Amino acid sequence: MEQRVSLITLGVTDLPRAKAFYQALGWRGHEVEQTVFFQAGGMALVLWGREKLAEDCGLPAGEPGGFSGIALAHNVRSPGEVDALLAAAERAGGTVTKPARRTFYGGYAGVFTDPDGHAWEIAHNPGFTLAEDGSLTLPDFDAL
Repeated sequence: MEQRVSLITLGVTDLPRAKAFYQALGWRGHEVEQTVFFQAGGMALVLWGREKLAEDCGLPAGEPGGFSGIALAHNVRSPGEVDALLAAAERAGGTVTKPARRTFYGGYAGVFTDPDGHAWEIAHNPGFTLAEDGSLTLPDFDAL
């Protein structure tokens, strides 16, 4: 298996609401057969009905809203961008679950959840290089 992720699919309880939330954050997607696809750099974020996604995975759907054990992250170039994105998420209907603050690694980060409870960390990490297109390059941890 190659070391990469191609798509992340979020199970949502209300597809129009979820689509509107991400669009309010500036994302532009395309709805195809009750599924919304967003190009996200070199990968894609997909919104799909929670019950349909669970069935497709051969798993019980369970209740939305609890911590799923997964956090998505969006790295930015400055602490000010962290604050701005958390505020935008809140205006769009998300919930800030961890207000932005300095981190143990010398960065600045906070967390919001979307209307279905999916956690998003918004972080400025000066040790992670962001290219002009937003792609992230990890540092050489062995050299640190």
